[in-house]
Amino acid sequence: MAEINKAPRGTNDLLPEDSYKWQFVEDRLLSTAGLYGFKEIRTPVFEHTEVFVKNVGDTTDVVQKEMYTFTDKGDRSITLRPEFTAGVIRSVIENSLTAAALPVKVCYCGGCYRYEKPQAGRLREFHQFGVECIGAASPAADAEVISLGAQLLRDVGIEKISLEINSIGCPTCRAEYHKALKEYFAGKKDELCGTCNERLDRNPMRILDCKSPVCSEIAKDAPAVIDYLCDDCQAHFDGVKAHLDGMGIDYKVNPRIVRGLDYYTRTVFEFISGDIGAQATVCGGGRYDGLLEQMGSQPHPALGFAMGIERLLMVLESQGTEIPKPKNCDIYIAPMGEAATLKASTLCAALRDEGFEALTDIVGRGLKAQMRYANKIGAEYTLVLGDSELESGKAKLKRMETGEETEVELDKLADAIYDATFAKFSDELNI
Repeated sequence: MAEINKAPRGTNDLLPEDSYKWQFVEDRLLSTAGLYGFKEIRTPVFEHTEVFVKNVGDTTDVVQKEMYTFTDKGDRSITLRPEFTAGVIRSVIENSLTAAALPVKVCYCGGCYRYEKPQAGRLREFHQFGVECIGAASPAADAEVISLGAQLLRDVGIEKISLEINSIGCPTCRAEYHKALKEYFAGKKDELCGTCNERLDRNPMRILDCKSPVCSEIAKDAPAVIDYLCDDCQAHFDGVKAHLDGMGIDYKVNPRIVRGLDYYTRTVFEFISGDIGAQATVCGGGRYDGLLEQMGSQPHPALGFAMGIERLLMVLESQGTEIPKPKNCDIYIAPMGEAATLKASTLCAALRDEGFEALTDIVGRGLKAQMRYANKIGAEYTLVLGDSELESGKAKLKRMETGEETEVELDKLADAIYDATFAKFSDELNI
């Protein structure tokens, strides 16, 4: 029986004490993507199952083993999104975004769902940030998107990171490569896992991405896809490398990168961290020039990438990176009595209009308990409000860090906090 007071396996709660870290990372990612012209898009958390089966690829682990699929009350097959790209492209087509100025540049941030064995850096509910660029075929587009990935990782504070790139060609040259792979693996069928035996006829490249140690060892000596590129794909890959060289972006060509989804063509790439062990890929992507046509649209070249938020935070933690904490409560007003409680609510409302985080008692605590609470939440200032303060219109504003008290007029409380804060900073800076 399910434990109703425990989160499902493979999911985590994001608690208030940690949410600022996520907000920091997500804000940095969105703002940096904006420098490259990418605007946020939000798509449904679930799609018709065919969106993923047809476009992610029915030979992938995602479709074969990992999707959360169910039949809804209208007898429709629905799947929680295991990745963003297919749903984003569905939205681009449905909303005719390619009818506007090209390229279409969109970015996203949100949750994805895959039924996997939970482990560090790999959960059943995980969160991704990513970008999609539709309508740009040139190698310069590949280099720009890769450059964005590198800058995003720098801007959130990732230090030890390496870039690996490859080209997996187009359908034309990949057909020849598939023949070579089938010939190589045919003599080793008895050693391959059952899943890879099924892949051998339908999509032998998927064998290169198998997580089985036995299959991985066999795949080490398999033919490399870059040895089978047609002239156009080779020229494109050379162009990507030339642009990266021109930008001063270091990279390594890794002919074993194939990525885990079937829609990729030509350029594929991964950013790898040296700080989080086995689950080292923090960003991966590439081209998928045939996907829009495959989904029923006019053909448009496209490319993009996605990065895992959880993995970014794991890297930052392993580096010892301190993410800036948000400021604490500016002021806690401690009322004594009904009249003071009403006045405290009025004062807090006015202070919030001025941009202060102002709190007061809403649970009926005594004064000592209120002051303990103010201390626990790290209130910068406190102000005790009773009958005498209401009568005089004045009260003492206390800086909690030093215990220093200043008498202030209640109707000028916002100005008093501004002045006190400025005085504090002036003291700290020796102004």
